[in-house]
Amino acid sequence: MPPPADTVKVAIEWPGAFPKLMEIDQKKPLSAIIKEVCEGWSLGNHETFALQIADATNFYITEKNRNDIKNGSILRLTTSPYQTALQLHERIQSSSMDAKLEALKDLANASRDITFAQEFINLDVQLSANLICSTYMIFGDLLSFTLTAFVELMDHGIVSWDTFSVAFIKKIASYVNKTAMDTAVLQRSLAILESMVLNSQDLYHKVAQEITIGQLIPHLQGTDQDIQTYTIAVINALFLKAPEEKRQEMAHILAQKQLRSIILTNVIRSPTPINDEMAHQLYVLQVLNFNLLEDRMMTKMDPQDQAQRDIIFELRRIAFDVECEPNNGGSIEKRKSMYTRDYKKLGFINHVNPAVDFTQIPPGMLALDNMLYFAKHHQDAYIRIVLENSSREDKHECPFGRSSIELTKMLCEILKVGELPSENCHDFHPMFFTHDRSFEEFFCICIQLLNKTWKEMRATSEDFNKVMQVVREQIMRALSLKPNSLDQFKSRLQNLSYTEILKIRQSERMNQEDFQSRPILELREKIQPEIMELIKQQRLNRLCEGTCFRKISSRRRQDKFWYCRLSPNHKVLHYGDLEESPQGEVPHDSLQDKLPVADIKAVITGKDCPHMKEKGALKQNKEVLELAFSVLYESDEYLNFIAPDKHEYCVWTDGLNALLGKEMTSDYTKTDMDTLLSMEMKLRLLDLENIQIPEAPPPIPKEPSNYDFVYDCN
Repeated sequence: MPPPADTVKVAIEWPGAFPKLMEIDQKKPLSAIIKEVCEGWSLGNHETFALQIADATNFYITEKNRNDIKNGSILRLTTSPYQTALQLHERIQSSSMDAKLEALKDLANASRDITFAQEFINLDVQLSANLICSTYMIFGDLLSFTLTAFVELMDHGIVSWDTFSVAFIKKIASYVNKTAMDTAVLQRSLAILESMVLNSQDLYHKVAQEITIGQLIPHLQGTDQDIQTYTIAVINALFLKAPEEKRQEMAHILAQKQLRSIILTNVIRSPTPINDEMAHQLYVLQVLNFNLLEDRMMTKMDPQDQAQRDIIFELRRIAFDVECEPNNGGSIEKRKSMYTRDYKKLGFINHVNPAVDFTQIPPGMLALDNMLYFAKHHQDAYIRIVLENSSREDKHECPFGRSSIELTKMLCEILKVGELPSENCHDFHPMFFTHDRSFEEFFCICIQLLNKTWKEMRATSEDFNKVMQVVREQIMRALSLKPNSLDQFKSRLQNLSYTEILKIRQSERMNQEDFQSRPILELREKIQPEIMELIKQQRLNRLCEGTCFRKISSRRRQDKFWYCRLSPNHKVLHYGDLEESPQGEVPHDSLQDKLPVADIKAVITGKDCPHMKEKGALKQNKEVLELAFSVLYESDEYLNFIAPDKHEYCVWTDGLNALLGKEMTSDYTKTDMDTLLSMEMKLRLLDLENIQIPEAPPPIPKEPSNYDFVYDCN
């Protein structure tokens, strides 16, 4: 007989005694259960005891999380969080350095549990900070564990960062500014500084006074990728929180310190593979650099501003090798006529006053900046494009001015200029770290591509939007290959001519061909259930292999994992916590927790999940919401998931729905269905190639006048 729904069978350990098997009634108060356990071992003062999960986490059981206890769990009777905090508080203040070190190790480990952290913080919120500030002679492991404990305690968001003094900030900054410092101490100090900057605008100003870019640069020139990652994270935090008027100044300092070149040499081109966290930090830095263009992108040109109009005159001068005529050089009408003719050749929409073309935002003045950069730094290519188009028929010329404006706007959309970096994105492009003016160089390559594609398409002015669509596709396909340099990007574009794009489109269309004739539709309907069953089996096989999930908390950087997999007979979900991300599959016997599939009531996704209704900035992130799902079982209990990516999200939600006998509705299933169905259709219709299939079946012939032709078998 299975135990009642409100009862769980567990084993409870106590040092020096045999484990005790008992049933816990979840309706009884936790204090009553602890009292019962203590009496079984003849222990008094049951108020000073508590129960812990007996695994690497050692998390305390509380009234809030007691429903997470599963049948077969192993618990441990131990001192209560308050008593443990009190003991550690006394041990940390010991005069013996060895005793203090052991106490700090225990504190760093225990502080991962929010229940303990709350009790310790209630005792002395300033203890760790005071230790760091007042004990100037501590170093090595003693300092490392002090900082680790501090980071773990602050991770829970119980204490505001604003409570810490300038002396504390100075002390942490001094560890970062020292040239020779223990790796663990440096890593944690950088993590603390990043959290300070991100969590408090007031602390940003204080940290910015203590830390300079010049002091951070040496940490990038080593070989420890974790230190490099934390260093770039601090630079990104300072960049992100800097007031708008200070960002350009900071970008100038970064350029002076050759940050881009140092990152390219020591990080991107390092023999050590770039991990996900480093890729995220490089992506953030890339976004923040491109966001410096937002001001120019959203600035309209003032047609009355002579300095801005002089830029247009310079474009005309470089293109046609003319000097600006003096005011007395010919009549005003003649000069206006000449200007109008040249501005038309330059491809502006407004030939009389091209300044009006740059009043559209975006791209505003950024387009004019790009055009001037191209004209000055790639003068031959600029002159060739302008003169080549001015010698064509009017309807076949590629308007340089209009093209540059629309192309700049497109590039800003592709690179998401002005948008804040995403929390989970790792999409950085190495080629943007190879040049100080990478956006302008990117534009120069793309404007030449646009002119080339225009010629290949034999386009006219009516085809302008079609050309821009093809150019966008060429750029996106080349970027998806992640070229390592701008030259490599240019060579990839050479292989993506208009003819090649047509071939790719044709191939993709063929793969997604949807025949509409009735016989084909009937064949599709017949095949579809077979394909769906195949997809279902694939999803269940993937669930049997299992997936490693991250535990989400208030910290951006996570190092806690858990694993979940389906049993081969598809009847039980096995899951459990892990110390680190696994290299392969995790065996069933190492996963202590089980959830029978028969107990699952429903699969919930997105914002309806209970763990997405909690408060916190991270929980509100759109991308995290799109990866969240929960399994409802028994009496309103949930197993909560955050998928590592969209692919795993689709696999798991499909697989769980398949187990429940429900329809698989993910985008991934639709894509698989289209691909497999198209492939199966082509295989079955292979013998009918080049034979036209009629839209309707042929008519049934009339009955014959007699049946004399029928052979009588008798």
